[in-house]
Amino acid sequence: MTTPLGIDPVSFGDTTGFDLRPLAPARRPTFLAFSPPLIGEEEIDEVVDTLRSDWISTGPKTRRFATDFARYVGAPDALALNSCTAGLHTALVTLGIGPGDEVITTPMTFSASVNVVEHVGARPVMVDVEPDTLNIDPAAVERAITPRTRAIIAVHYAGHPAELDALRALAREHGLALVEDAAHALPARYKGLAIGAGENPVAFSFYATKNLTTGEGGMLTGGVDFLDRARVVSLHGMSRDAWRRYDKGGSWRYDVLLPGFKYNMSDIQAAMGLCQLAKLDGFQRRRREIVRMYNAAFGESGSLELPAERREIEHAWHLYVLRLRLETLSIGRDRFIDELTNRNIGTSVHFIPVHMHPYYRDKYGHAPDDFPITLDAFQRMLSLPLNPRMTDEDVADVIEAVLEVVRTHPR
Repeated sequence: MTTPLGIDPVSFGDTTGFDLRPLAPARRPTFLAFSPPLIGEEEIDEVVDTLRSDWISTGPKTRRFATDFARYVGAPDALALNSCTAGLHTALVTLGIGPGDEVITTPMTFSASVNVVEHVGARPVMVDVEPDTLNIDPAAVERAITPRTRAIIAVHYAGHPAELDALRALAREHGLALVEDAAHALPARYKGLAIGAGENPVAFSFYATKNLTTGEGGMLTGGVDFLDRARVVSLHGMSRDAWRRYDKGGSWRYDVLLPGFKYNMSDIQAAMGLCQLAKLDGFQRRRREIVRMYNAAFGESGSLELPAERREIEHAWHLYVLRLRLETLSIGRDRFIDELTNRNIGTSVHFIPVHMHPYYRDKYGHAPDDFPITLDAFQRMLSLPLNPRMTDEDVADVIEAVLEVVRTHPR
C-alpha cells in the first residue's frame, strides 16, 4: 500500500497517514546538530605531536591506547582496530566461524552487526527483541538454536546492556561463542562489571558520533590468548606488526600465517583516543544530566514512551530513543521528525531494522512483521540529541520543541 504521494507507510514507519497542514516556524535561530563530536585543544595538540614524531601509523600511541582502554574497562587485553566492524569480523574469523555455520543476532541494529556474519560465509539468524530495552531476547535466542549454531552476537542497543547472564548461560549450555557488539556501550556496566571486562570478544566503536571518538576506529577486548590470534588476523596474517619490525631492536623478518585483513588503528587516531579516554567520565556525567532533564520533562506526557533503564545496569546513554504513542497523536513518526527539523532540532532513527533492507529481505525472504516487537518500535522511534556539547539552553530547546509538537497534534 502507498500513500497518494507514493510513499510506503510501512517502510517509513508512519502508519497514521499524512497531515498536510503547514509546518510550524522554527523556534531556535540555529540548527542543533544531532550528535557532533566534542574535540578540545588537548586532542589537537596530541595529534600534532604525533604528526611531528617518527610514528603516524600503528605504533607506541596505539599500543598505549589499547593498554589504557583495557585497564579502563577491566579487560584482560585489548586490540585497537580501525572500526567496530573490524572488531566483529576479526572475532568471527578468529573463532573459526564460516560456511555452514549459523550466528544468532538481532535485527534492531546497524547493518554492520549482521554484515560481518555474511562476510565469513555464515548464515545470520535474526530474532526479536525485548519490548523495554530493545535488546536481543534470550528466550527468542534459545528457540532459534540449531545444531549449526556457532555463536550469538548480542548488541547493547543505545548503550543499555543486553541480558548477559541469560545469554552466557545459553552459550555455555550449547557450546556457543558469545560476541558482544558494544558500539553503543562505552562505558556501560552490567551488574557492576564494565562491558568488555570478560574473556569473550567485545567490539567497541569510536566513530565520530560515539561517546568516545577517534574519528574512525574501534577496539576488540577479550582473553589474552584469543587476542594474540586476533592480532594476526587483523593485520594481513603477519607474525609481526610494523612496531615490532621497525622499532629499535626489531626484525624485518615475518611470516604470513593466514590471509588476514588490514584493520589496524593508526597513532593519529590513538592520539585522539588517549585524550578522549581521559575525558570520558566527564562526558558521561553530562550525558546523564541531559537524560535526567529529558526524563523529567517527558515523563508526564501520555504521548511519549521513555527509554528503559533496568536497575542492575549502568546505561552508557549513547542514544536517547523516544517512542511515540501513535494512538494519541494525529501525525506519525516521520511527520513528527519533520516538525522537529522545522524547529531546528536535529534527530535520527536507530535503526531501520536489518531484515527490512533489500539484501536481507530478498535473500532470506523476510517480511517486516517477522519480528513484531522490532517493527512496532521502529515505526514509533526517534533519537533526540544527546551529547556533552549541549548546553542547558540546547536541552530546553529540544524539550520545548518535542512537547510543542505533542500539544499541536493530538488525535
